[in-house]
Amino acid sequence: MNKKWLLSLLFVAFVSLLAACGNDEEGASDNKEQEKQEETEQAESGEQPEAPEPDLEGVPEVVASVNGTEIKKEEFETTYKGQFQQAAMQSQMTGQELDQDQLKKQIAESLVGQELLVQEANNREFTASEKEVDQTLEEYAKQQQVGSVDEFLAALKERGMSEKEVRSQVQTQVKIDKLIAEEAGDVKPSEEEIKEAYDKMKEQQESMDTEQEVPSYEEAKPTIEQQLTRQKEGQATQKLVDNLREDAEVTVNL
Repeated sequence: MNKKWLLSLLFVAFVSLLAACGNDEEGASDNKEQEKQEETEQAESGEQPEAPEPDLEGVPEVVASVNGTEIKKEEFETTYKGQFQQAAMQSQMTGQELDQDQLKKQIAESLVGQELLVQEANNREFTASEKEVDQTLEEYAKQQQVGSVDEFLAALKERGMSEKEVRSQVQTQVKIDKLIAEEAGDVKPSEEEIKEAYDKMKEQQESMDTEQEVPSYEEAKPTIEQQLTRQKEGQATQKLVDNLREDAEVTVNL
């Protein structure tokens, strides 16, 4: 049984946070429009690219080392398979071949970044209370649409993870969240920033030949505010990881 499933779930959240630091409203609109157009073209041609399979041949037993802590093959493979599914779906939509070597390097680097954050959170002696762990579990259960926390824990147990292991992983994630919050500081976007992002989005959509109605500012504001917040958190996270790596002993064996 795989005991790293939850770690992979937490890793997806970590990667999405880092990705937010490089995205803006205009870029998101461009990607969505491009994907929509490519899907239409594929539907018209009747062609559907063959789904690739994950290639894990040659992955070493120790993928990387961070200040003496090893990132093992098992952890890497679990995370890779989870990310591979998303990358393969995107590859099918765009019609572009998936570069698995590049994806492997990205996964390895992100796992290194995650381990650096774990170590720094422990060095700064952040703690996670039982209440905070419970609240985070409730959020994960809601995100995975499995109902209650008990049902979520039962699903993880079927995959070989005990409740103790799950809580330990979540406790680590809570500590990382606190570390990022401390580094990022006040990430609440100003009204001016939200309005500027909305105007860009509106201008972008209006310039496209689409019948999609542009939402009002008040309708779009909560989503834009959330995206800008995540973008700022992502930037702070990436900056922290870069700084930690400068003083760390890191070896990547891929």
